[in-house]
Amino acid sequence: MGSKGREIVGMNVERVIELLNKAFADEWLAYYQYWLGAKVVAGPMKDAVIAELMQHAADELRHADMVSNRIIQLGGVPLTTPKKWFEMTNCGYDEPVDPFVRTIIEQNIKGEQCAISVYHALIQEVGLKDPVTYNMAIQILQDEVEHEEDLQALQDDLEMMLNHKR
Repeated sequence: MGSKGREIVGMNVERVIELLNKAFADEWLAYYQYWLGAKVVAGPMKDAVIAELMQHAADELRHADMVSNRIIQLGGVPLTTPKKWFEMTNCGYDEPVDPFVRTIIEQNIKGEQCAISVYHALIQEVGLKDPVTYNMAIQILQDEVEHEEDLQALQDDLEMMLNHKR
């Protein structure tokens, strides 16, 4: 990173890099959870769920790219092994052992709710002391809120369909 770009970060740069690496771990694990969930999901509305999961997986991969670029701009190194993702994650990883659509949707809603909390906390901690990281976190937070809404809409549709009695 350029020296002036690093200088304008009005807080401990190493702390920002640590927070970003934790978010980076979350994004990779979220990507994999969505991607694998789309491969194994079964049950009613499967095609709609697959389409949503694959779109979200692409978004999570894009988020990982954004976060890794910011880590590098700050002079840090993104986590280099999946083992470190599991050590650093805020949100963890829910293995899709039950492929039923309801379970897969619920696991991913939980993940999105965690991501919303993580980026909200990052925004609160960094604030305008690091406007570049702040703006990136706001962009990602907007996506995560949209993901939660999308998944909850699918969940509502599924429940309506499963509970509908003729």
